[in-house]
Amino acid sequence: MSSPWSSLPPVLADDVARSWNTVFPDGCPAWLTAVDDLTAEVVADALSRSPFLRQVLERSPDHIRECLNIRGLSQPTTPEFLNHRWQDYLTHVTDEASLQVALRRFRREAQFRIIWRDLMRWADLSETVAAASAFADVCIEGALEWLYGDSCEQFGTPWGIDPVSGKEAPQKMVVLGMGKLGGGELNVSSDIDLIFAFPSAGETRDGRRALDNQTFFIRLGQRLIQALDQITADGFVFRVDMRLRPYGQSGALALSFAALEAYYQDQGRDWERYAMVKARVVAGDQRAGQVLMRSLRPFVYRKYIDFSAFESLRNMKAMISREVRRKGMENNIKLGSGGIREIEFVVQAFQLIRGGRDRELQQRSMLVILGELEALELLPVTVVAELREAYVFLRNLEHALQGMEDRQTQLLPEDDLSRARVALIMGFEDWADCLSELDLHRKNVARHFANIIASDDDEQAGSGMVAEEWYALWLSELDQASSVGWLRSHDFEDAEDSYRLLKELKQNRTVQTMQTQARRRLNQFMPVLLEALTQVENPSETLSRVLQLVEAVLRRTAYLVLLLENPGARTQLVKLCSDSPWIARQLADTPLLLDELLNAESLYYPPAKAELEDDLRQQMLRIPFEDLEEQMESLRHFKKAHVLRVAAAELKGTLPLMKVSDYLTWIAEVVLDHVVDVAFANLVSRHGYPGRSDGAPPETDFAVIGYGKLGGIELGYSSDLDLVFVHTADAELSTDGDKPIDNAVFYTRLGQRIVHILNTQTPSGQLYEVDMRLRPSGNSGLLVSTLSAFERYQEKDAWTWEHQALARARGVAGCANTLSGFEDIRHRILCQRRDAEGLRQEVVEMREKMRASLATPDGNRNQVFHIKHDPGGLVDIEFMVQYLMLTHSADHPELTRWSDNIRQMEALGQVGILPVEDAEKLRDVFIALRSTIHRRALQNLSSKVEGDAFEAEREYVISVWKRVMGG
Repeated sequence: MSSPWSSLPPVLADDVARSWNTVFPDGCPAWLTAVDDLTAEVVADALSRSPFLRQVLERSPDHIRECLNIRGLSQPTTPEFLNHRWQDYLTHVTDEASLQVALRRFRREAQFRIIWRDLMRWADLSETVAAASAFADVCIEGALEWLYGDSCEQFGTPWGIDPVSGKEAPQKMVVLGMGKLGGGELNVSSDIDLIFAFPSAGETRDGRRALDNQTFFIRLGQRLIQALDQITADGFVFRVDMRLRPYGQSGALALSFAALEAYYQDQGRDWERYAMVKARVVAGDQRAGQVLMRSLRPFVYRKYIDFSAFESLRNMKAMISREVRRKGMENNIKLGSGGIREIEFVVQAFQLIRGGRDRELQQRSMLVILGELEALELLPVTVVAELREAYVFLRNLEHALQGMEDRQTQLLPEDDLSRARVALIMGFEDWADCLSELDLHRKNVARHFANIIASDDDEQAGSGMVAEEWYALWLSELDQASSVGWLRSHDFEDAEDSYRLLKELKQNRTVQTMQTQARRRLNQFMPVLLEALTQVENPSETLSRVLQLVEAVLRRTAYLVLLLENPGARTQLVKLCSDSPWIARQLADTPLLLDELLNAESLYYPPAKAELEDDLRQQMLRIPFEDLEEQMESLRHFKKAHVLRVAAAELKGTLPLMKVSDYLTWIAEVVLDHVVDVAFANLVSRHGYPGRSDGAPPETDFAVIGYGKLGGIELGYSSDLDLVFVHTADAELSTDGDKPIDNAVFYTRLGQRIVHILNTQTPSGQLYEVDMRLRPSGNSGLLVSTLSAFERYQEKDAWTWEHQALARARGVAGCANTLSGFEDIRHRILCQRRDAEGLRQEVVEMREKMRASLATPDGNRNQVFHIKHDPGGLVDIEFMVQYLMLTHSADHPELTRWSDNIRQMEALGQVGILPVEDAEKLRDVFIALRSTIHRRALQNLSSKVEGDAFEAEREYVISVWKRVMGG
């Protein structure tokens, strides 16, 4: 008859054979095999993997028998089960000594279950780390709750200001779990990193003697550590590490919320931000703990993209590498190259850099965040897959190493017996196969880790190839003549002026008073910048533009680190500033836009409307509608970032004019849609939904109509928005909330709120300038009118120029039904039959009035041509198209389909109103003139050009004007 261990590898079979009779003097007991229908072979397999399991069965068989009768090993170790089991152990607690006994007996059971299921691979990684973390939570909470009650009996209950209600109330401790405990990813044999906090200052009441709150909670913390950490005859529960608290070992064991917040705000260091990424309230007052966590979040996650993290990441990477080399940790799967810490570093790098903006990254689980990095397209799918596979493999290997003897270690074994155990646990035939798989994962991790932030050794801070003369020039080691000569020899077209600008920058008061680190960053960046400028045709002019940005970030030099770290972004900056002073000004005004330069592919290929909508939705999901200030700031950043992409694409030539205007218009439409939603939700939260007479489900019943360039899909980089607001709700009804108001008042406030969000100057500037003068009755009319009132006005009171404007109007945001209603009205108004001659006269008179006030005076037209307003310019073409639309839509209703000049001209040609040749040529002239305006806008130039520009085009437009409009 074969023995239970006969199928094991020989070295393990011999090991189990030697210990079998010691563990089971009377043979494998029936109580062990009966519970889960185990066989002796399965038991032998488990004992071959872990001397710890043998030890527990040998020393505490009765305890394990009792535990397995309650719940077998085949069932997962859930948080609910652990909570229930602790209550059983708690019934035996009468004093502090018995509390320690109960906790340690509880640990014996929990560790036996968790390690058995993990090493036998009955549990996956997620179950194992969740069970280990939940066990720690239950132990900390259980011990704290008993000790708090006992401490209150001795010293009274601590009182202070409750952080939620703001009133006096009894206070409890808040225990923060850090590291893997905070992340819910605790190892099977790990210490726990804790921080103790309490809500506010105060003192105890109703005790034998009063203590101040801090003293009370320090003593409570000391007792909690002793209950968990002290080694007794029954062992220990957890090794407790308190070194992550403020000031480390020298700091107070417990601090108030205010003291914690002040410390992190004033003295928090980079590594403490890393630690706080994982922080979680694991025990004590959960409600107060969440208030504390919210107060600390700004320390961890900066508001937008946090470029300052780059330099600290480099320093931490270098520190890790030095530590590994110094301590010979190559065999350490956590700290060595390609180990667990490097995966954590990669993930936390993205969390700290982007977590303030991409709030999906403000989570604690490594595998969850890796998924978010893939979803946000911050890491390629293949990289995420390799990091995920490596992480699971390394963590399972870590548990194998620790579970063998219930010992905290990450070192690979050196003896054959332990190696055989690990290979069996990990599912390999032998140690060589296991090591081969490990090496593959570690190489993948090390490669991705190295790619995150270039170290000083790798790239010399991005400046290794810069000639020494650039440093000498910037640091004033060359005299003026030599400096100017060096600049001139590198094609700076105005070397003297460039030298003057550099000298003025060095003498800038802010530069003179810079801290050491900031000065070092500037001194690293400027030579690199000067060298990069030699790659463009106008280095002197480009320098003057880039220096606007440099001066803007002198107090935030982390942006200079970004440009040092990313040669690609530096190249894009210089190129774009060379091509466009407008872009240079945008970057100087909003340095956060530098983030857009990190990816040249997305920079020059802006997203289509559906992608814009998705991008904005993803960004704004993280911000509550009621947080209007944050909404407004994020909207401004969204608009600026995407307009920058459009400008870059136009300069590069990847977007033709028609597409440029399309994209700029799409950005405005996407923003308007969101602004309507935010403003509507804000008002509904106060007053309820507007009443509806038809009893239909709540709807906004509100629409935004775009006129002018927005309506005509012809927005430029600095265009304002001509808007009209309408709604279809019953003005006689009221809203259905606790504070009802008339529907009419509701929609007026809605319009006001929308204009406020768009128009208001915030630290990030204005979203759009809004012009509401095209609404019925202009500035004297209602801000928001009903659709029926809008129709009556258009039919009875509107001027001809208002019908001209209607030709370029279209619905751009809001309720689909209301937008459809507007389109019907627009179609009917434009299709009214009109007296052609009378209409021509009115249009000509209006055009003459505009020329008189806006066009170049006759005497100056030899010197200047105003592309928009002078004869033969854009407005002439627009007026002709509008006149023909109004004259002929009654007979050709299809003309009303479009609101933009280009397609209206094409439609006029298709139906025969304009000769096709004229329609096509007018279209080409219109595009050429608009293209010029766009390009000049990017050069900060006006719509006025030399007097002899576009002579042939102007003469042609004037000739068509005479044929169509007469005179």
